[in-house]
Formats: sequence, structure tokens, C-alpha cells
Amino acid sequence: MGERKADTMEEQKTRPRVYLIETMTDLEDDVLRTWLERQANDTGQPPPTVEVTDEALADLASRKDDPLLTPVRVVWLPRETHPDGVQQFRETLSLRDPLHPSQTTQRRVMRDDPSRCQVLEGDPAPLSDLERRLAETGGGSLPDFIRRQAALTLERAERTLLGTQYKVSKFVVDEITDSSRYQSGTHELSAQLVLPVAEVDRRARGALEEMVAAQSRRAIALWDQLGRYFSRAYRLDVDTTRLDELRELNKAHSLVFLPSHRSYLDPLVLRPALLANNLPLNHVMGGLNVNIWPIGSIGKRSGTVFIRRKFGDDEVYKWTLREYMRYLLTKRFNLEWYIEGGRSRTGKLRPPRFGLLNYLAQAFRTSEMSDVYLVPVSLTYDQLYEVGAMAAEAHGEAKSKESLRWLFGYVRAQGRWHGVAHVNIGRPLSLADYLGQEDDPRLAVQKTAFEVCHRINEVTPVTASSLVMLAFLGIEDRALTVLEISGILGPLVDYIKARSLPSAGDVDLTDPQVIRKAVRTHLDSGVLRSFDRGSERVFYLGRDQHLVAAFYRNTTIHFLVMRAIAEMVLLAAGDQSFTDPLPDGLDVALRLRDLLKFEFFFSEKDSFRDELRTELDLIDPEWESNLGDREHATNLLSGMRIHLAHRVLQPFLEAYAVVASQLLRTPVEQKFDEKAFMTSCLALAEQRRLRQQIGSSESISAELFATALKLARNRGLVEPNVGNLVAGRAKFAEEIQTLVDQVLRIRAIAHTHLDQIGLGE
Repeated sequence: MGERKADTMEEQKTRPRVYLIETMTDLEDDVLRTWLERQANDTGQPPPTVEVTDEALADLASRKDDPLLTPVRVVWLPRETHPDGVQQFRETLSLRDPLHPSQTTQRRVMRDDPSRCQVLEGDPAPLSDLERRLAETGGGSLPDFIRRQAALTLERAERTLLGTQYKVSKFVVDEITDSSRYQSGTHELSAQLVLPVAEVDRRARGALEEMVAAQSRRAIALWDQLGRYFSRAYRLDVDTTRLDELRELNKAHSLVFLPSHRSYLDPLVLRPALLANNLPLNHVMGGLNVNIWPIGSIGKRSGTVFIRRKFGDDEVYKWTLREYMRYLLTKRFNLEWYIEGGRSRTGKLRPPRFGLLNYLAQAFRTSEMSDVYLVPVSLTYDQLYEVGAMAAEAHGEAKSKESLRWLFGYVRAQGRWHGVAHVNIGRPLSLADYLGQEDDPRLAVQKTAFEVCHRINEVTPVTASSLVMLAFLGIEDRALTVLEISGILGPLVDYIKARSLPSAGDVDLTDPQVIRKAVRTHLDSGVLRSFDRGSERVFYLGRDQHLVAAFYRNTTIHFLVMRAIAEMVLLAAGDQSFTDPLPDGLDVALRLRDLLKFEFFFSEKDSFRDELRTELDLIDPEWESNLGDREHATNLLSGMRIHLAHRVLQPFLEAYAVVASQLLRTPVEQKFDEKAFMTSCLALAEQRRLRQQIGSSESISAELFATALKLARNRGLVEPNVGNLVAGRAKFAEEIQTLVDQVLRIRAIAHTHLDQIGLGE
């Protein structure tokens, strides 16, 4: 029961020993009495016992002879095999601890397999030591503290017996609320908010009861079984390169896993990947919107922390969340949440949300822990059932609300094969180091979050699924044969190898069978369609599938952005004489970097310059000597085997052009109505697509419009009554349209190249 080392054997012999026992069944009582008789002292008398009741513990707490308290419990080990699914589901939803079965089950176990019944003995502690520890933590009575410490000690003993996968106390709320820290915190909030202490305490306890997770063995077992069923559409591919490093770090520090968020399946994919590699269960921070019975009940009892998606100015809730996170760090639990906040609607990584990371940083600063390590994780899928729904949302449809009916439909859809789910672990980063780099705590958190995102992108693998979609986007809705797909992707695969970019673990992108398999997967999902009544079979994007195709392409797009920018630099070098190729080229690239800063995670300026230099070196090792020659730059661009600017940048720039045009139509003197503005952007984009003024339906995206609007707001072009607003909006529209025209010129060069090598009409 003690946190310090137990007394020596000699000290233990001189103290009177008292065994703390719980209420038991008659059978358990017989088992324990038999066990106690074997612990008899020199007089032949079994040691005294005290039942854990209020009255008995009050008497025990008043003793002056400082007895050695030892908690004991009769436990019933679980069976090697699991019960059938229906029975297991019922037992999970019940409140019964599987280590304490009903009397009927106990009698059956004693008859059939008595070895499953054991007496568990917790570490002893002197009464004086418990008194000291209570005084240090503050709050609560000594009898309650004895009861709680006895239970915690037995739980630790259970983990020794059953394994370390389960290590969450049943008394988390009590441990937090009985501390002097909690008491002083509620008083400070009471004064700050001008609320009675009792009201602050009531709200904080309610928030804790709502968010605190447990770890029921039965719930964990069922959750794992359900997870395998829910994700049965995938084969799991886990990159184990960094797992030894994580296990070593986890010996002394909490790990906070920060995965990319693609799907509702993400926690069901990451969890088995970690458990299979001997890492403990994470506390997964999840939104209350997915706390749907019965999944919510099972999830909460297997480590899911349900938190409100919005808690605005609720200072009590914010403080309670910080205190809970501090508790988890202090107890060295591992955490998990999605750095993007919500699922990506475009396939590429969203900008990070800072909320939970801010709470983590505040909790860490007050936890007295030496460090916490953040673990970037990339989760990608060959195919996803929900991408179609997310594409519809991007076109303006309302998001379907999570419900039991929705859940059944989602699970049913996983019955079809969707390929491979890829789990890749990025370089862990020290929270202490990154928080220490800035004096401003908020700026430190923001830089930390962006570094996490950068490291996620670093390990996100290039997949055949994403490359096939890259081939079909940017070609004016033309159909392709398998040979033509390979012809388009061949030079790109060479580029990927030259860059040493990460690819999915067991995939050889140079193997034509890999491309054929990816095409078949997209055919099965309906993203691609085929036509085989002509001279040979051709493939093309299905109707309204452009955004779906873009989602898969975008999982790889971050690796290709710098190449696309380098092509824009070459185009500019052909249009104007570069006096000094590096500064002039960098100036072109930096303007694009600033325009797309809310879309992609760019490096700091110096690193960005080095990355541009590397890309230009791959295109022409002598570019610094040659880009002053306009004709050479033009020939260089037209002679390249691959062109990516139109495939990568065009949809974003065309979406931005829609927003810029709509801003020109928006009165500058009226209050800005964002919802109406977005609706107008969708209508304008649809019109431009029908008139073939937009190259692809993927540019018709509320997600892209929202990012473009964020950029416009950042430049002071949204809110009314700002000086020179009309002129500013016009300049913004002109800048983007110029870039669209430049990308279209590169697209024309690329199509000419395809025609010349026999891949066009």
C-alpha cells in the first residue's frame, strides 16, 4: 500500500499485521480463511482481519500501535478462451468485474478448474505511512484514504498477475478530487468566477465523471474483437522501424500519439498496431459526438476519454480537463488524439488544432515530469468508404449525424475489401525541448504542432492507389489504358526513387501488377469506370468522383508541391530574364509559398530555399548557369518527362480564383455573411465547370473555398469598411488568375508531351 519501499523483514515482524478484506461470498470466505490459516504466527493463531467498512476502518485509523496493513482479495482468473460473442457482449455491458463472478460461476469454477481461484496479496504499508501520505496530498479522511489505497495496491498486484495492459485505477475521480491541489483549485475558480465553491466542485466532478476513462478487461477484449470486425476490409501494414525507440522512451516517459485523421476507423487501426508491438493501451481523446450506445459505453470502458467538442468559455471544464491530463501524465499513461481535430476532407493533412496541445503543455508544466514525447503517426488507406460522403459535404451537402442507424450502415459497408491500411511512425519529439524554444507559450505550442505535422508528412507513404489517381486527374477527363497509366506514372516513379521518398512497405511501384491491382481496387469502389466495347479496354473517372480521386491523390501531394513550384520557376525564367537565377527563382517560389501557406506545410525560409535548389538540381544540375537564358529555360520545361504543376496546383488555384471573383462581387459596405458567401462560391464554381472554365470538379470544394477565404482574411480582404478594400480584392483576383493562366500553360505543355509519346488522342 506504500509508495516508499516496504519495511525490512525485521521491522515487519515487530509490527502487528492486519489483513484488510472485502465483502465476500461464502465460498470466497472459505478460501480466504484457509489461506489465512497458512499465515498463522508463532502462537498458531491466524492474523487478525478488518473488513473494509466505514465503522471498521474508523476504528483501525484510531489505533496507536501502528499496525502493518496488508490488503487481500480472492480473485478468479479469466478463462483462456473467450465466451461466444453474444455472451461476451452482455458481460461487457454489465457492471460485473470478470475477476469477481457470480456465486454460481464461482461454484462451477471450483468444481471444474480450482486453479483459477487465487488469493491476491497487496504490498503492505504501516498505518503511520498512510497518515503521512494523506497529509502530503491533502483532502479526504484517513478511513477513505486507507480504503482507496488498499484497492489501488490490489489493482497493481492484479496487473502483475494478469499483465500490464490494464492499469487504470477505479478511483481516478476520487484521487483527483481528494487532493489538496483540487481543493485549492476549486477555491481559486470560485473567487475568479464569483461562484460558490460547492457549485464549482459540482461542475468539476460532473465533468470528470463524463470524461474519465476506465479499462475493463471484458470491454477491452470486446473492443478489440469489434475493432477487428469493423476494420475487416483492410490488411494492416505497420512500419516497425521506430517501435524499439518508442518502447525505450516509454520506460520513463508518457507518450502522446498524434495521428493524422482520415477515418472513423483510425483508432481501430492504430490500437492493434501498438498492442501487437508491446506498447500499452492509449487514453484516446474522442469527441462526445461519437459516444453512441453501445459503442460509447464499450469505448469509455476501454480507454476512450470523451470530451465535449466545444466548451467555449466554460472555465471550470477547461480547468478540469487540464487537471485530468496532468493526472494521466503523472501516472505515466500514454495519450492519443488527432492533431488535425477532425477528419481530413481533402486527403492531405489539415492545419493542426492547438486546443488539446495547449492543455497538454499546461498540464506538463505543472506535472513535475521531466519530459513527454510526442509521437507523429501517419494513417493512410488504399480506399475509404466514407470518402464519398466527405466529397458530397465538400460540394455543399449537410454532414450526416452520427447515430446508431448510421453506425450499422458504416459497419456493414466494411464488408467489402478496401485494400491496405498503412501505419507509419514518425520521429518522436521532446515536448520539453520544443516548449523551451520560445518564451511565448502559445507560440511554442504552435511551432510544436507544425513540427508534428511536418513529421507526419515525412513518413506518409506514397501508395499505388494515390499515384493511379494522380494519373487520372489533370488530363481533361480523358480515358486511359493500363499501358498509358504506366506511361504517365513511369517517370514519376523514377522521380520518387530519386527523391528516396517513403513508399508503402511491401509495394514495388515499378511492378506493373501493382498498378493493375490499384486500378482494380478503384474499379471495385466505383471511383474508376471502364469501357471495353472498343479496340481495347479504357478506364476513366466515374461521374462526380473527382473529389474522391483527389482525396487519394492528396495523401501523396505534399511530396510533389515543391516539384510543381519548381516548374513554375522554370516558366517564369522563360518569360523573363533571371539576372541571378537563385534569388530570382526563390522570389517566384516564395510568392507561391505565401499564397498556399494555409494549404501545405512549408519549411522555414532557409530550408525552403534548399529544397527548391534540390528540385532544380534534379531537373538540371547546371540550372544556376542556364536559367539566365530564357530559351534554355523554356526548352528545359518543355523537355521534361513529367509535369506536375497542373496536377498539383491547378485545383487549388482555380478554387482560390472562384473565391477571389466572388469577393469582387461582394459589397464592401455590408457585414460579411460567410455562409451565404460560401453558397455563392459553390454556385459560381458549378457554373464555371459547366462552361469549362474550371478544369476539374475537384476545384468545386467548400474545403478549398474555406482555405482561400482564410488567406483573404489574413490579407485583410474580407471584413467591410477597410481602406482600399476594392483595390485590394482586385489585386488579389489578378494575382491568382495570373497563376491559373501560368499553370494552364504548363498543362498544355504536358498534354503536348503526352500526344508526342502516343498517349493522347
